[in-house]
Amino acid sequence: MLQGRISLARLRRLKLGAGLLLVAALVAITLISAVAVIASSHLTREQYARLQRLEREHNQLQTEWGQLLLEESAWSSPARIERLAVERLEMRLPDVHEAEVIRP
Repeated sequence: MLQGRISLARLRRLKLGAGLLLVAALVAITLISAVAVIASSHLTREQYARLQRLEREHNQLQTEWGQLLLEESAWSSPARIERLAVERLEMRLPDVHEAEVIRP
């Protein structure tokens, strides 16, 4: 009977030790999970801030692109080109008598 009591006491200690080990493991897993959530949240915030910066830059570049297209259309307008050809290069339309028709 004494051996039965000793075995029962040992069994209780083993169960208590296993329970404490289980609790310690669960606490460690919970802490690791909490640190992972914190790290993930931090990275998400950094990436969102970067996304906001890139979207602002995109909008600025789109505005600049639109302005450049307007400027290009102003510089290449047919009326401006004709005016420059007449003023700077002294070009003119040929008379009817100066035109030659080439037939194949």
